[in-house]
Amino acid sequence: MIQTKMVKILTSESVTSGHPDKMADQISDAVLDEALRQDPNARVACEVMLTAKKVIIAWEIKANAKIDFEEIARDIIANKVGFDSLEKFYDGNTIPVEVLIVEQSPDISQGVDAWWAGDQGLMFGYATNETMELMPFPIFYAHLLAKQLEKVRKEGILPYLYPDGKTQVSVQYEGDKVVRIDSVVVSTQHQEDIDYKQLKEDILEFVIQPVIGEWIDQNTKIFVNPTWKFHIWWPAADTWLTWRKIIVDTYGGLARHWWGAFSGKDPTKVDRSAAYMARYLAKNIVAAWLADKAEIQLSYAIWVAQPLSIYVDTFGTWKVDTDKIINAIRENFDLSPAGIIKKLDLTKPQYLPTATYGHFWNPDYSWERLEDMEVFKELLI
Repeated sequence: MIQTKMVKILTSESVTSGHPDKMADQISDAVLDEALRQDPNARVACEVMLTAKKVIIAWEIKANAKIDFEEIARDIIANKVGFDSLEKFYDGNTIPVEVLIVEQSPDISQGVDAWWAGDQGLMFGYATNETMELMPFPIFYAHLLAKQLEKVRKEGILPYLYPDGKTQVSVQYEGDKVVRIDSVVVSTQHQEDIDYKQLKEDILEFVIQPVIGEWIDQNTKIFVNPTWKFHIWWPAADTWLTWRKIIVDTYGGLARHWWGAFSGKDPTKVDRSAAYMARYLAKNIVAAWLADKAEIQLSYAIWVAQPLSIYVDTFGTWKVDTDKIINAIRENFDLSPAGIIKKLDLTKPQYLPTATYGHFWNPDYSWERLEDMEVFKELLI
């Protein structure tokens, strides 16, 4: 009997820097970067809420740093993102900023200062060879579409666009092989008087075709602003928060993710640093051809330095036994918070760029480097 490969459709989404939840993430990471610039040992957990009439920054801090929160928030909103007038429903130049500060709990601080984990939890890292960047195809191309949407706005190619936007890509697989893009969704904020037909044609020509034109066909479903109009910006009638886009931040739903988010957290918090390290390990394992895809789980307990468990899942694509991979990880990598921070050089200010278009796949990030492929390639001998 001839077996046919299972056909499946998997979907991921991304958002532009002007999405209000992502603006909150950017403010959080900009605060973190400024704290680390002044004090590399800063302990920070910064959360932001945007409302129609105020920006609220609440943070836990233990650092020798003086931070101008209002300047950071307004610079992100007005200059980096582009919400600089009430015509766009939000003016970062005038929005009031309220700051609430809490000192880090001494019960947690003394353990973190000893370089033990500051909390319990489980973190995941993932890699797959379906793209050159070893990221899942749907989230990678959703990010590229969102970046292109922001690019054509900022470069004046489509000057009638406003900062907020979302993308979604649904990909058809046969088995584990990408064969085509089944559907694309692009939703973008725009000036009130723009003609919908012109908008749709422009998005297809300047955003969709340059990024994924080779993957779409006559049967690909393309949706641009499905409600036809996206002029009024949502925060005029809602609230928006740091840490709401954790699936956009990671693997687009194609790998597991613990509830712990990243933005605004200093690297002593394993929510962030251990997730970065797990991605580093998974990426080096796949790049070394030990598996076509790999997911790493690391678990921690408060005041315990090394992970309680290390688990590797290669989804049946392994070339060597996964027990050997786990042993190689234990023997070659220090997975304590201190070891991860040293390995990935995490105390320098570098986090603002991660707050948009995912925390992975950018080659500038240390956790995306392929510096330990040889450790894993030796297992193939």
